[in-house]
Amino acid sequence: MANSSSSKPVLTAAHWGPMLVETDGERVLSSRGALESRHLNSLQTAVPDQVHSKTRVRYPMARKGFLASPDKPQGVRGQDEYVRISWDEALRLIDTQHRRIRESAGPSAIFAGSYGWRSNGVFHKAATLLQRYMSLAGGYTGHSGDYSTGAAQVIMPYVLGGNEVYQQQTSWPLVLEHSDVVVLWSANPLNTLKIAWNASDEQGIGWFEKLKRSGKRLICIDPMRSETVDFFGDSMEWLAPHMGTDVALMLGIAHTLVENDWHDRAFLAACTHGYAIFADYLTGASDGVAKDAAWAAPICGIPESTIRELAQLFSQNRTLLMGGWGMQRQQYGEQKHWMLVTLAAMLGQIGTPGGGFGLSYHFANGGNPTRRAAVLASMQGSVKDGTDAVEKIPVARIVEALENPGGEYQHNGQQKRFPDIRFVWWAGGANFTHHQDTNRLIRAWQKPELVVISECFWTAAARHADIVLPITTSFERNDLTMTGDYSNQHLVPMKQVVAPQGEARNDFDVFAELSERWEAGGMARFTEGKDEMAWLETFYTIAGERGAAQGVTLPPFAEFWEANQLIEMPESEKNARFVRFAAFREDPQGNPLSTPSGKIEIYSERIAAFGYADCPPHPSWIAPDEWHGSAEPGQLELLSSHPAHRLHSQLNYAHLREQYAVAGREPLTLNPEDARARGIENGDVVRVWNDRGQVLAGAVVTDGIRPGTVCLHQGAWPDLDRDNGGVCKNGAVNVLTRDVPTSRLSNGCAANSSLVWMEKYRGPALTVTAFDPPASA
Repeated sequence: MANSSSSKPVLTAAHWGPMLVETDGERVLSSRGALESRHLNSLQTAVPDQVHSKTRVRYPMARKGFLASPDKPQGVRGQDEYVRISWDEALRLIDTQHRRIRESAGPSAIFAGSYGWRSNGVFHKAATLLQRYMSLAGGYTGHSGDYSTGAAQVIMPYVLGGNEVYQQQTSWPLVLEHSDVVVLWSANPLNTLKIAWNASDEQGIGWFEKLKRSGKRLICIDPMRSETVDFFGDSMEWLAPHMGTDVALMLGIAHTLVENDWHDRAFLAACTHGYAIFADYLTGASDGVAKDAAWAAPICGIPESTIRELAQLFSQNRTLLMGGWGMQRQQYGEQKHWMLVTLAAMLGQIGTPGGGFGLSYHFANGGNPTRRAAVLASMQGSVKDGTDAVEKIPVARIVEALENPGGEYQHNGQQKRFPDIRFVWWAGGANFTHHQDTNRLIRAWQKPELVVISECFWTAAARHADIVLPITTSFERNDLTMTGDYSNQHLVPMKQVVAPQGEARNDFDVFAELSERWEAGGMARFTEGKDEMAWLETFYTIAGERGAAQGVTLPPFAEFWEANQLIEMPESEKNARFVRFAAFREDPQGNPLSTPSGKIEIYSERIAAFGYADCPPHPSWIAPDEWHGSAEPGQLELLSSHPAHRLHSQLNYAHLREQYAVAGREPLTLNPEDARARGIENGDVVRVWNDRGQVLAGAVVTDGIRPGTVCLHQGAWPDLDRDNGGVCKNGAVNVLTRDVPTSRLSNGCAANSSLVWMEKYRGPALTVTAFDPPASA
């Protein structure tokens, strides 16, 4: 039940942290953060927009061409009109076509492997519930990896024995105590720490504020002067290399270490494997090309003297390399993080307090010490008597799978075949803003026989569906969550704020009913006889059992739920002194890594055996196909970084848009040199294009980006105007980005390896319509 106007604010949470939401019982009036913070998070104000947006999907809808012939749909997805249908009709159509496709083509023909940035909460996880339903029906094709860290999470197990990008970091108290130099390499924590996969514990920016006041030497390496650099002001140096050249820069630093005997020979001998082979490549003994600072400078655009200074600085001080993820979302992205780890190994500080490297200080507040916590259980992995995914495809290769059913491809050392996907159900994500080369995706999206989208909003994915199901936002249902993907700092009730809008239903209820339609007793199998609150009490009870082992006692569930308050978990002195890889460093033989050698693998025999030219067996510089070095005169490198006032594509429709939109559309950041050369002034509408598509954006002219590079933040909703050459009126960057795998090893997303042309727009005035629902809706 929603609260009355006389009651206290409702406590809930989202990816951007715990929130207090004011309601009159029917409408959301306002929202704000529930934790005390000096750093206001704009996303926490957007709950009214989420619940009451004109962009909401209010009723089940179906595409006209699909309704005319469900077995053989007519029309074109993305161009057809929609018709309102009843929930009963929608579920009947889905059930009928699901049966037909599963019986004729088997479970591998059904793709239910999407993940997206589903609503946080341990129960109402859209993709998990979809996969639970499909598992109980007999299996499905799923996905492996993600768009965020596709390259790094595959290469790191070969190098370090674990994926590393989603691991707790050396604790912040030790960084502040021991680090002398901190380098933010391709990381913008002021933006990315606003969110977490669960709910943000909101502590990360506070730690960076302490770092700002610490007097340490602080460096940011990024083609764009980010919000983080502005936050640090004069206390941080900004170095802007050419996009895609981080490996060359690191090699130049590494070679300088060797030249001056500044590398840690003892650490390399005791804790690494294969350094000698890499050293032959570094010095040019194996290929005749010394990767020294003079070689690196013209590639990366950083002066030779600066490269040498960095080598000296890093080697003579306790240095922590905080690596971000943007640089591995490039062609050959595996090399970036492998080389970062190799550079840290050569400095010999891995496993020391405040030294080495870390790959998640910029995400979910890594380094905020882990609490002694009562950790909630979740619906994840809770399927009983069901079949999991029958096969998986790399998540960033979905378009290739649709284009080339049965086609062979290599992945992580294995020869595989793409399944013949006939039925796509996407829940909890927006793949039309996630995936590269939007026009290629639209063409491939015509291939399946059935596309179902479960959505709160009329996203581009919903506009390319056969059936669209209206789903509740997390503020129209009850759930539980933890804050801090690494810290587990708080346990938070996510209480329902208002009733479901329109005819929106919870994913859980949708899949429970479909399970019953699938077979008698299917609902009981799916729900296990529990409703929403019973499941939440189950997860809370398990948390209590886990907490007891940590000396943490939870109140009874009914008391906790009624209290409308979060529970903060106690601090752990031990965890506040956590040093990543400390045990390994102290005794490499007694505490080996999960690699074949038990050590940090600078050279990998396993990768060598795969014979991949696009992923050599040690870190290497390989020039991308599209980069500064291959650009034609007038072409620019395209950066697609994380936006400040939304989570990927979430909230693009919200009032927060007023804080960043230029000329009513997505802002494009460009250097004054590039603006002058094209007659562009601040605030102008610009056209940006390549052979993949074209977009309109609003010009932001600033010296805070390297000349030759432009930035369109990712996540703008596609708004293609078929009457005007298919131009995207809203500036969706993936209309322009190149859809190629990082390599055959990981098949990760390589969005940041794209070239574009740009000019001042002089065509007809075009109004953004991305957030207007279809006329029939």
